[in-house]
Amino acid sequence: MSLFGDNIKPEVYTNLIDTIHESLPLLHRYLKLRKKLLKVDELHMYDLFTPLVDEVDMDIPYDEAKSIVKASLKPLGDGYLNILQEGFDNRWIDIYENKNKRSGAYCWGAYGTHPYVLLNHKDNLNSMFTLAHEMGHAIHSYLSDENQEYRYAQYTIFLAEVASTLNEALLMDYMLKKTTDPKEKLYLLTYYADQFRTTVFRQTMFAEFEKITHEHMERGESLTPADFSKIYYDLNLLYHGKDMVVDKDIEMEWARIPHFYNSFYVYKYATGFSAATSFAKQILDEGTPAVERYLGFLKSGGSDYSIDILKRAGVDMSSPEPIKQAMTVFKSLLDQMEELTRS
Repeated sequence: MSLFGDNIKPEVYTNLIDTIHESLPLLHRYLKLRKKLLKVDELHMYDLFTPLVDEVDMDIPYDEAKSIVKASLKPLGDGYLNILQEGFDNRWIDIYENKNKRSGAYCWGAYGTHPYVLLNHKDNLNSMFTLAHEMGHAIHSYLSDENQEYRYAQYTIFLAEVASTLNEALLMDYMLKKTTDPKEKLYLLTYYADQFRTTVFRQTMFAEFEKITHEHMERGESLTPADFSKIYYDLNLLYHGKDMVVDKDIEMEWARIPHFYNSFYVYKYATGFSAATSFAKQILDEGTPAVERYLGFLKSGGSDYSIDILKRAGVDMSSPEPIKQAMTVFKSLLDQMEELTRS
């Protein structure tokens, strides 16, 4: 029922879980590397938040961040870059923190106007990636509005994070190719690897938790807090593998995840990230044909079912292939990290 509105077949959901299960050895490999680099006898859940690299000096003023973002998005072509520059030059962006301004960063607007991006910019790497991310949303909305009538202009949540995440993927590819400092490169690789861990693996674990608990309810079985905790703890054991000490306290984390109160939502983070990674790989490998398909996706808004819009653009989320493509990118990150830290 939750998937019906977007015309998403249950196989899309189960494909995601099954493919990530096949790819869990990659996550276990990353956690084993974390344990080695942190030089700990036991890797605990809280160690996932510990930096693997001492603070790298990556002071990036806003004007420099704009230049780097624009250079990284060059593979998307002059048309895309012209819209990006228009946003930079014509006050689409409210840059800095201000009184009564909401925290974080977001993109908003109305049909018939250009989008607005509200940042709380700091001169650091994370803020530069946030700029690329939010301008992805902005240009997706701009092109959808320009090419669709009002009722078809709004795209779905299933598609919402694809354009933003693709911009981050291209920025990361650019930064990794540009840097010559091994420490800086490891910092970037860790940053990207953790995005895979949190957005693909973790959100898929959340999605599997939802699937299991709802199946219990569909069978008419009751669920106590202890039942929820056991299901959640067992999934953490499965996903994190033998090199992670899955602390008992983690069993209660399910209670603080707000998305669980909006059923079958979290899987869209993992599918969106996978679709964006697949698009980025195609654009970097194929060039113009892949760019044209991707721009067609950005212009489609909500004019068709999300799954069909993606399929026309070259990403078929009804198959496991985009998720497998994303996993090949994750594997390449691990290969590079291991090469840099081999001793």
